[in-house]
Amino acid sequence: MAQSGGGYTPQVSRYTTGARINHWVTAISLILLAISGLALFHPSLFGLTALFGGGALTREIHPWIGVFLFFSFSGLFFRFWKLNLWNRDDNRWMANLPAVMKGDEEKMPEIGKYNAGQKFVFWGMSILIIALISSGIVIWDKYFYPYTTIDQKRVAVLIHALAGIGAITVWIVHVYAAIWVRGTISAMTKGSVTAGWAYRHHRKWLREEASKDRASSTPAQ
Repeated sequence: MAQSGGGYTPQVSRYTTGARINHWVTAISLILLAISGLALFHPSLFGLTALFGGGALTREIHPWIGVFLFFSFSGLFFRFWKLNLWNRDDNRWMANLPAVMKGDEEKMPEIGKYNAGQKFVFWGMSILIIALISSGIVIWDKYFYPYTTIDQKRVAVLIHALAGIGAITVWIVHVYAAIWVRGTISAMTKGSVTAGWAYRHHRKWLREEASKDRASSTPAQ
């Protein structure tokens, strides 16, 4: 816990500096990948290639952004996958989804660091990024043309487009939820949240953090 501002506002550390940098690098990479991908997706959006120096350069750097995104997201995945494993609390959270939509969280079960909705976003994006990198390699003719057939490329193009649309959709849901639940964005900008926010939205996680603080402050016997 820490003091904030002119009064006493308990803060709870939620993300380390390394995790926050990893998150924002991944977010920026995803945005650049989406814009460059949309620019190549349909002639009506081709004007977006001007942001990357033209059509030829966009085609050249788009797959490399994808590779960068894959490795950056891998960092997030290995940081947080255990915390995103499904448990009984998530079943109860889903059963009370109408209360979530109404903001009536007093009826909700105590939740750990992530709720079921956040876990859906995490695993959904994980699957979609694997689909994007796998299909992208198949259609990356500059390096992999000799190793794939035309039929494989056709299927890969379809998978790549659908996965791209899916990733953009999941990203929009993620951003909307972060804005909707007031106080969430500060977790990824400042690295901490108020104890009140943690108590309301992730009470079990707050109790676990408090237990760690007590254990670390207890003098050795």
